[in-house]
Amino acid sequence: MGPAIEDDIMPLFLINGFLEAGKTEFLQFTMEQEYFQTDGKTLLIVCEEGDTEYDQELLKATNTTMVTVGEPEEVTPEKLTELELLYNPERVLMEWNGMWNQDELRLPKDWTIYQQVTIIDGSTFDLYVKNMKPLLGAMVRGSELIICNRCDGIEDLEGYRRTLLAMNNKAEIVFEDEEGEISQVSKADLPYDMTAEVITIPPEAYGIWYIDCMDKPDRYRGKVVEFTGMVLKSPEFPKNYFVPGRMAMTCCEADMTFLGFVCKAREARHLETRQWVRVRARIEYEEWQDYGGVGPVLHALSVKPDTGIIEVVQF
Repeated sequence: MGPAIEDDIMPLFLINGFLEAGKTEFLQFTMEQEYFQTDGKTLLIVCEEGDTEYDQELLKATNTTMVTVGEPEEVTPEKLTELELLYNPERVLMEWNGMWNQDELRLPKDWTIYQQVTIIDGSTFDLYVKNMKPLLGAMVRGSELIICNRCDGIEDLEGYRRTLLAMNNKAEIVFEDEEGEISQVSKADLPYDMTAEVITIPPEAYGIWYIDCMDKPDRYRGKVVEFTGMVLKSPEFPKNYFVPGRMAMTCCEADMTFLGFVCKAREARHLETRQWVRVRARIEYEEWQDYGGVGPVLHALSVKPDTGIIEVVQF
C-alpha cells in the first residue's frame, strides 16, 4: 500500500512495462478485485495500444472512463489537469508506455504517485537489459512491486533479481510462470566460496556480493569477507565509522552511484575519502539511519591501504 491519501491530493496508480508485458491484464485483474473497488469515478489513462483490449463491461461496472494518449507530449501537467477537470475522478490509473522515458513524466502539483508497479516479460528481459537499460531503470526505480511473468524455463532468475535490485533495492520482486508465482528461486551460483573461513570477494564480483548481501541476510550474518573498496567518510558518521565501496553503473553512464556498507573500524580516523583500502570484516545486520532500518554493518578485523580498481561495477 502507498501513503495515506489526503483529500486535496489526486492519487495516481502507475503501471509500467514494455509493450506486451502484460500491463493491461494486470490492471484488469486489479480492477476486478473487491479491495480495489471505490464509489467514485476512476480515470484510466492508456499511453499505448497493445494487443489486449480493455473489457468495456468491466470499465462500466467499475465506473471507469478510459482515455488513450498517443504521444508523450500529451502527458503534461496542463493536459492531466484538463482531464481531471473534465472527468472529476476520485483516482487515476495510468498504463505507461515503456518506450517513453518515465523520468520525463511531470504531474500536476496536486497529483501524487500512490503506487507504482512494473510488469516485465521474463522471456525478453535479457533483450531489454542489453538494449534499453536506461528506460528499464527509469521504470523500475520508483516501483514498490516488480512482477516478472513468463519465466518458464529461465534458469538464472537469481541474476534477474540482482539486476533489478541494483536499480531499486527496496522493491518487492515476484517471478511467475504459467502455473503462477514461483515461490522458490534457486540458490545463486556465487563466484566466491561461501564455505571459506574468509570469503574473498573478487573485484568483478563486488556487485553480485553487494546485492546478495542486502537481499539475503541469513546467508551472510556472521561471515567474514575480504574485498577492496574506496573510502567514503562524512562528518555525520559516528567516530570510528566509514564506508568502503565502489562506483557502480546501475542503468547507464549518467546514472552512477556509490555502493558500500557502513564499516566500524579503529583505523577509520586515519583514512581519507577516495583512498583505496583492503577490508577484512565480519558482517552483522544492525539498525543504521541511512538504511531506514536494519542493514549490513561491517565490523573490521583489518583495514590496509590497497591498489585502486579502475573498472566500474556493472550489473
